[in-house]
Amino acid sequence: MGYVTSTSISPATSAPAINRPNVVAVGTIVWLGSEVMFFAGLFAIYFTLKSTSPDLWAAETQHLNVPYALTNTIILVASSFTCQFGVFAAERLQPRRTGWSPAKWGMVEWFTLSYLLGAIFVSGQVLEYATLVSEGVSLSANAYGSAFYLTTGFHALHVTGGLIAFLLVIGRAFAVKTFGHKEATSAIVVSYYWHFVDVVWIGLFAVIYIIR
Repeated sequence: MGYVTSTSISPATSAPAINRPNVVAVGTIVWLGSEVMFFAGLFAIYFTLKSTSPDLWAAETQHLNVPYALTNTIILVASSFTCQFGVFAAERLQPRRTGWSPAKWGMVEWFTLSYLLGAIFVSGQVLEYATLVSEGVSLSANAYGSAFYLTTGFHALHVTGGLIAFLLVIGRAFAVKTFGHKEATSAIVVSYYWHFVDVVWIGLFAVIYIIR
């Protein structure tokens, strides 16, 4: 009786893992794309009204305090850098500081600083609004007032939304027992939004305060 030999079938080589993009990050980027279109519409409104009333623009822009607005802009741009340092800490899965030096700060400390800078920026805008209104530049005064407050006002609302997002991410870092990739992803997408509002403001500052 002959022996029947059988050959063992080796298991198939496992397929390489596919690194799919993070759904939350992709969704945030798509949403920011729609926000780009929104602000593009506001820029279009501003330029259209400006082209139809050049004399009005020449007179009303004299009320703008450019050095004050530049200082406020620098504060907001600085918050974008501190926000990114917070993202670096989140990517290291380091929620809180390990020492007093800024080099040892965690996401919470950097995001708190970003929140404070953003809050100073919004407060500065409110003070600027109060000054302009006292000088007769109001929302309903003329086309310039409408264009100015619509563009900068909607941006201020977006900055306020970013401040709320900072608080939510900071609170989540304290609420969870272990700071993991989900929490880090939340910090990253908030940074996307914050960088976006910073870039939009740079464009607004150039159009409203520089190209007067």
